[in-house]
Amino acid sequence: MCLPKQRIWSGPCPHRARSFSVIDRPLKRGQIWWVDFNPSRGSEQAGRRPALVVQSDIAHDSGYPLTIVVAMSTGSHGDEALHVNVDPSPLNGLNQSGTIKCEQLMTLSRDRLLSYSGVLEPRYMRKVEAALRQVLDLD
Repeated sequence: MCLPKQRIWSGPCPHRARSFSVIDRPLKRGQIWWVDFNPSRGSEQAGRRPALVVQSDIAHDSGYPLTIVVAMSTGSHGDEALHVNVDPSPLNGLNQSGTIKCEQLMTLSRDRLLSYSGVLEPRYMRKVEAALRQVLDLD
């Protein structure tokens, strides 16, 4: 199934992320995108917030209309086994510190991706990968 040619929110991002749609930029593992998580259920992340793409590039290149992300929240949280605290930088495009909540792993439609923010630095990505191995019991 292919993505529609004319889709995706086209205005400037309300959170100052660079204004690229998922159609304009191919998805890659390690990218940070602003995502619309509504509607949410229970303790799921809600609203518009950044998320880290963790799905493999091979899966993205297949044209599959879904992707796998890890939700982020503002501020820092103490559980270092499951959470990775990230500082803003020109590379990741974040404008404030945040936490990658590795227990909030979600498969969602690419239609939920609003705008591109940046790329997570390798030092943080290594921590995310370690946390995901714990969450998914892959060790």
